[in-house]
Amino acid sequence: MENNIQDNAQIKEGYPVSFEVKYPEKSSRLLALFALMFFIPKTILLIPHLIILWFLGIVSFFIGMAGFLVILFIGRYPRTLFDILVGIFRWQMRVSAWMYSLTDKYPPFSFE
Repeated sequence: MENNIQDNAQIKEGYPVSFEVKYPEKSSRLLALFALMFFIPKTILLIPHLIILWFLGIVSFFIGMAGFLVILFIGRYPRTLFDILVGIFRWQMRVSAWMYSLTDKYPPFSFE
């Protein structure tokens, strides 16, 4: 067990971004049944998120291109552009996790 924890720590140090989903000790059976039988209604509940994330995807493309140009001339990635992109990706991952029933918590409308 201890060796496994050390291996995980080494893996996390080698990558700039890590994604972690905590194993739920207890899940809602009703929500699991809802997710299995009613995937379409669950996706309908995500329509506001998906619309906003679609526009944010376009914005993130232009932020990425601007970041590329800034890195080309200055040599480092601007912190504000980095924070915006990380916030968008976090939001996308929370929405995806709820859509695929990895979590029972409905995703908030935020970058944090």
